[in-house]
Amino acid sequence: MRRVWIGLLASSLLTSPAVAGPNFAKATLDYYFNVEWQAASSKHGPVVEGYVYNKSALIADRMRIRVEQLDGSGNVVGTTDSWVLGGVPPSNRAWFQVRVPQAPSYRVEVLSFDWLGRGGGQ
Repeated sequence: MRRVWIGLLASSLLTSPAVAGPNFAKATLDYYFNVEWQAASSKHGPVVEGYVYNKSALIADRMRIRVEQLDGSGNVVGTTDSWVLGGVPPSNRAWFQVRVPQAPSYRVEVLSFDWLGRGGGQ
């Protein structure tokens, strides 16, 4: 019976939303990160590309960003989520490019990330 309870507990923890990753307040994200971006065209269609700047002394890994598509009035009409590949080194930047639907304008924000060590084997 004990094994059944352990199995049920393990399966409930693995499917729990808390395992999905940390949530951060917008003020925290703005404090540690700055995003510079521009809309551009590629051979595959419209993209939003740019850099995420990490102002901390830690590596920001598994970073997800959201690109919101805005209409002419600034209302969100769609979203596209993507990864910043390779993480963002401390006091440095990482490049990203996201394929997006055509829109009059866009807004880009950091959704989530994980802190790692300071880099350099630390």
